[in-house]
Amino acid sequence: MSQPLLTAVNLSHSFDYMLFENIDLAVYPGESIAIVGRSGSGKSTLLHIFSTFLKPNTGSVTLLGHDLYTLKDDQIESLRRYDIGIIFQFHYLFKGMSALENIDVATMLSGEDMDQEILEKLEIAHLMAHKTSELSGGEQQRVSIARVLSKKPRIIFADEPTGNLDKETAELVMDVLGDYIEKQNGALVLVTHDENMAARCNKLYTLEEKALSLNEN
Repeated sequence: MSQPLLTAVNLSHSFDYMLFENIDLAVYPGESIAIVGRSGSGKSTLLHIFSTFLKPNTGSVTLLGHDLYTLKDDQIESLRRYDIGIIFQFHYLFKGMSALENIDVATMLSGEDMDQEILEKLEIAHLMAHKTSELSGGEQQRVSIARVLSKKPRIIFADEPTGNLDKETAELVMDVLGDYIEKQNGALVLVTHDENMAARCNKLYTLEEKALSLNEN
């Protein structure tokens, strides 16, 4: 059996109160998992712990074979640049630049080539010369997703990536993410409030009462 791309063991985290504790999770190549739960349950915090941005109070994260929170800053930065992709609900594109220039930044930093097929699948290939200010919100979000996928990350962390999209565009984005995971033998960890998007993943977890539980079909 293949080794997991992500393993979390005994994760606990709190701010002024305990968000969650004793979280265990493994994500394997080819898998997509969704994490749902009420607002404030800690879904985004858990994703930040998985994706290098927040050290847990207790527990460990092994990401792509690395004991994540024992790494030096430059090693974590290398993981972010080459191996992981992070998609947010908001696009965070560079203002004043074209769609193509925004994607070029990611490909130059990662050393990858532009993937025209991804642009076509996201239905934004014809928008590359447009400034970001000329794009609709949904178009900007798809450009930001193309920017992430053009890096060719092995594992994608997505925090409400379809939250600001209409249903048709959200379905398109999930199609593209699913195709990408299959083609690259990668993995997707999705945090969402949208049960329809969550249901498209291989596994569905609910974070509630400080615990993460697998929803059995």
